[in-house]
Amino acid sequence: MKEEKTILAVKVQYAVAERVKRFCRERGLKYGFFVEKAVLEQLAREEIKEDLVDLKNLRELEDSAKGPR
Repeated sequence: MKEEKTILAVKVQYAVAERVKRFCRERGLKYGFFVEKAVLEQLAREEIKEDLVDLKNLRELEDSAKGPR
């Protein structure tokens, strides 16, 4: 089953757009595929960062709940 696609329009610096287009053209990549993959990878990185902050906060909370030793 094919996933439904939609349009996500964003403004980026002209130089960034040209760099992505040139990169894709030189390597025979589809522009949309490349951008979609890049966005998904960045989302995963951001979620990992959030998880690490949550883990740090929970460890601190756990340590404070244990009280003095």
